[in-house]
Amino acid sequence: MLSWEERRSLVKIANLYYNDGWTQEQIAKKLGVSRPVISKSLQKAREHKIIEIFIKDETVHTVNLEKKLEEHFGLEDAIVVPISGQTPDVVKLSVAQAGAYYLSKNIKKAKKIGISWGTTLEALVQEYPYEMKKNITIFPLEGGLGRKKVEIHSNQLAYELAKRLGGTCSYLYAPAMAESSELRERLMKMDDINAVLQEAATVDIALVGLSNPYVQSTLEDIGYLNQNDLEQLRQLGVVGDMGFRFFDLNGNPVNSLFNKKVIGISLEQLRNIKKVIGVVSGAHKAESVLASLKGNYINVLVLDEQIATELLYASE
Repeated sequence: MLSWEERRSLVKIANLYYNDGWTQEQIAKKLGVSRPVISKSLQKAREHKIIEIFIKDETVHTVNLEKKLEEHFGLEDAIVVPISGQTPDVVKLSVAQAGAYYLSKNIKKAKKIGISWGTTLEALVQEYPYEMKKNITIFPLEGGLGRKKVEIHSNQLAYELAKRLGGTCSYLYAPAMAESSELRERLMKMDDINAVLQEAATVDIALVGLSNPYVQSTLEDIGYLNQNDLEQLRQLGVVGDMGFRFFDLNGNPVNSLFNKKVIGISLEQLRNIKKVIGVVSGAHKAESVLASLKGNYINVLVLDEQIATELLYASE
């Protein structure tokens, strides 16, 4: 128990520090003690509940979610975007903006950046500010030829991001998924394609999206997958993909005909990249994100509040 005199002293110190804005050095000088004495007094005041700190801001909830995600999944960084009753399109835009901001603040030492494909990454690139970083080269992480939704293909996103960074980009002159595994093998041996993929596997930062192939699937929308394909994926235990690379509930690559036709770096190569930033929105992707975390493919995650909550609930 604190004596009345000691309690009064702690209250006085706390009041000067928190309410009046005095520094610990100023309080120490006024009371004729050393600064460490003031520091210990403030700690003691917290221990005895004389001081209780409340953060009054709507972002405190998402900040707490970020901390939990980082601790639970061993992430380097987590950025959680509040949803606040917004429409899915607005949430996606907010996540893309957060991803663009994070990349711009963590790009300083990067010389090579890899980018996958998808609508969320397209939004991120569109939100990225124009800068001048001439020593940066952008690489597509998988092929991207076709007639449908060209704007979300990795080649196009590499070009657009390079333009905003004032850098250069390489192109992967191949489809994301070949018509057969034999054609894929022939294409992968071509010098131009092989050289780009070797560079893509050694980028400093990789930007990837995640998807649920069964719900709101862009893969289905642009004709890469049909209903028979989706049924095969279900039977194989696929729960998600990153850039056409399918994986199961535990994040293990699924040895399917589809994976054997993909022209791009592998999941194992992706795992070896130092910083992989996953940018994702939509609660229907929560299971896919959880599996990717189990597979250790991502070390930075930019996501919306609903997915963050689902992840933590599912992992309890």
